[in-house]
Amino acid sequence: MKKLIPILILLNVIFISCKQETKTLTIEPEKAKTIEPKKESLQITDIDSSQFPKSLKYEGFIKNAVRWKDKLGDNIVITTETGSHRNEKFQHEFDDSGDAELFAHHFLVKNNQVIQIWKVYDYIDDCPVDIVASFVKNSFKITDLDNNGIAEIWLMYKIVCHGDVSPCEMKIIMYEGKQKFAMHGENKVQTGIDDNGEKTFEGGNYKLDAAFEIGPKVFKDFALNLWNKNII
Repeated sequence: MKKLIPILILLNVIFISCKQETKTLTIEPEKAKTIEPKKESLQITDIDSSQFPKSLKYEGFIKNAVRWKDKLGDNIVITTETGSHRNEKFQHEFDDSGDAELFAHHFLVKNNQVIQIWKVYDYIDDCPVDIVASFVKNSFKITDLDNNGIAEIWLMYKIVCHGDVSPCEMKIIMYEGKQKFAMHGENKVQTGIDDNGEKTFEGGNYKLDAAFEIGPKVFKDFALNLWNKNII
């Protein structure tokens, strides 16, 4: 019996040391979470025509020009307007009428050559009164709302030919890659004051296309917020 005591003590020491060694290898869940990579936001850079690749062609006067990289590659987007002018490609019924055009282009740059991904073009032609075809100030946005590493490009503009105080046709166009989303309607203008001294307005209606209706909710919410900020 005396011979067994040292053996039992030795086995107990070995068991305790193994148990302690196992504890040192345990990874706590809180520490494991910290090794997950963080998502990086898009780095958008304003550029001018001197920084365009030589193969990039455009019409009109530059309103916005930006460059960034995402999962699609090296991107450039430019928006331009002609302002009121007379373009002989349109037929003119009036001698003193004017035309106005606006453009937006999305290019990918590869080996200093550009590949056009999409183009937006709209215009008013042969207008003998007040003419507008212009992007809404401070409405141009580049986002990644769904965090998929591909930028969403937001354009908002208005077009009209009128000689009175009435709403303009207004549009939001958004692209994610080649997928187009659109919102159409009118801005809201004050038309007078009622008998109670309250301002009266006309316009403000809008319609979202199917892409916005069935797409990510965050896209629809952003479009509605952008519309409401610029409706008047």
